Amino acid sequence: MFSGIVEEAAAVVQLVKDQENLHITMQCSFTDELRIDQSISHNGVCLTVVDIKEDTYTVTAIKETLLKTNLGLLQIGDKVNLERSTRLDARLDGHMVQGHVDLTATCTKVEEAEGSWYFTFEYEPAGEEHITVEKGSASVNGVSLTVVNSQEKSFQVAIIPFTYEVTNFHQIRKGSVVNIEFDIIGKYIAKILKSQLRK
Repeated sequence: MFSGIVEEAAAVVQLVKDQENLHITMQCSFTDELRIDQSISHNGVCLTVVDIKEDTYTVTAIKETLLKTNLGLLQIGDKVNLERSTRLDARLDGHMVQGHVDLTATCTKVEEAEGSWYFTFEYEPAGEEHITVEKGSASVNGVSLTVVNSQEKSFQVAIIPFTYEVTNFHQIRKGSVVNIEFDIIGKYIAKILKSQLRK
């Protein structure tokens, strides 16, 4: 479980294709605190540490992950949002994020707003649970954000300068593909309502 509070936007230093898998090697400041088999969120995708060397570590994304997320689009030098799993004795500053991406969305607009930025994302819902609500939460590339201008197939988020610089939002442009995880509570409610309507 994660909170959507990104610790670092770290650089991809190596990508190795292995049949249908992709081994992704990252360079980050807290590598010396990691251990093999630890779970880390990468752009909102929960992946397991499989190797550690000096200030780099490696995770493996399988075919299913590459098809449903933006990790297959990564290139050397790209910044990836990282978050280690939430501790039960810590404050939950964001919202409950599972690290299971629902779908990808495309950035259709970036607007400056006198010191902050509005990003618009459009997506094709694959189910009733793929919805946002005004002032609700959504995870974009692993970042816990408040939804504004919620529409059937799109929504906006407002990004403050700190988030813009600390996460990979400073690399997102019109046409960029991002990972979306919808709020888990909303998904459960949508599923319950759907089952009730069938009765």
